Amino acid sequence: MSYAQITGWGKCIPPASISNDEISNIVDTNDEWITTRTGIKSRRVSHVSTADLATVAAKQALACAGVDGKDIDLVLLATCTPSTMVANTASLVQKNIGAIGAAAMDTNAACSGFLYALQAATAQIRAGMIKKAVVIAAERMTWYINWARRDSAVLFGDGAGAVVLEASDTPSGLLATKTGCDSEDRDILHIENFGSDLNKYEPIGPSNLLFEGREIFKRAVKGMSEACDDVLNQAQLELDDIDVLVPHQANLRIIQAIQQRLKVADEKVMVNIADYGNTSAATIAIAICEAVEQGLIKPNSNIMSAAFGAGLTWAASYIKWGERVTPIAVSDAALPEYDKTGLELVAPAVAACKAAE
Repeated sequence: MSYAQITGWGKCIPPASISNDEISNIVDTNDEWITTRTGIKSRRVSHVSTADLATVAAKQALACAGVDGKDIDLVLLATCTPSTMVANTASLVQKNIGAIGAAAMDTNAACSGFLYALQAATAQIRAGMIKKAVVIAAERMTWYINWARRDSAVLFGDGAGAVVLEASDTPSGLLATKTGCDSEDRDILHIENFGSDLNKYEPIGPSNLLFEGREIFKRAVKGMSEACDDVLNQAQLELDDIDVLVPHQANLRIIQAIQQRLKVADEKVMVNIADYGNTSAATIAIAICEAVEQGLIKPNSNIMSAAFGAGLTWAASYIKWGERVTPIAVSDAALPEYDKTGLELVAPAVAACKAAE
C-alpha cells in the first residue's frame, strides 16, 4: 500500500504586523480585552496577494523536500481569500513554482481547509493517481475585515503554510481523518457583502465578517473533540499515544478546551495564536512548520490536528511524521520588501470602513 509521506514543509509570514496596543488606535479596545478573550497579542497584515503568500510557502516546502516544481503532479490550495476566482489561484501558484502541467485546484472549507486539502491530496496518492503533491493553505483574511467593528477587527491575520506529499511504502503522513459539515447552522459564521449572490450594480460597501461567538465556541469544541475521538478509533490509538496536538488557532480558550477534553499536556500542544491571530486555513499549516522548527515534532511523532470553520465545516486528522525533521535545502524565496507599518498598510481600508458606517 502506498502512503503520502510529508517530506517538505514551509511557511510565509508577512513582515508587517499590528499589535493589540496599535489596533486600539483603530477600534475601541485594549490589549487586556483582546488577550483575555482570545489569546491574541498581534496579527500580520500582507502587502501582497494570496497567490504570492502561497508561492513563497510552496517554494520553501519544495526546497525542504528536495523536490523540483516540475516533478509535482498536483498543486492544491486551501483558501477562502483567493487572489482570483477565475482562473483559480492555484493555477498561478503552479506557474510560479514551475510545476509544469500539474493539476491545479483551489478548495474552500474556511478554517478547516488545510485538513480538507490534505485529505484530498493524500487520497489521490494512496489511490495511485499521483506521486507528488504540494498542499498549501494561504489566507489574506485582513482583506475581509470591516475595520470599524471591534469583534472581527481584532481576530484575523494573514499568512501561508505548505507541505509536500510523496508516495511512500512507509506508513506515514495522514493515516486517519474525519471531515464533515453542520450546514444547518451555517449562518452563525459568515461573510456578508461578498459573492455572486450580490447585485454587483448596487453599492456594496465593506464586507462584514459576522459570527455568534458563544455558539461557535460550543460547536467548535464539540465538533473537533468528537472528530478527534473518531480519528483515534480509526487509528486504534489511545490518548497517551498522541505526541503533539496541532489545533486550529482561532481562540486560545477553544484550544485549551480541546486540550482538556483530549487530556493532552501543555508541553504537547502547539500554540502560536498570540503572534498571528486567526489565519483561517493557514493556521494549522503554519503551526506544523513551527512545531518542527521548535522541536515539538520529532521523528515518527504521532500528531493530532483538528479544525472548525465557516460552513460549519470541521475536521480532525491523525498524521504520522517521518524520520526527517531537518530541511534538505532552504529556498531563498521571500516576499518583496515593504517599509510601511501594519497600521499604515491598513489606513486606507480603515478610513473607507469608518466612512461607510
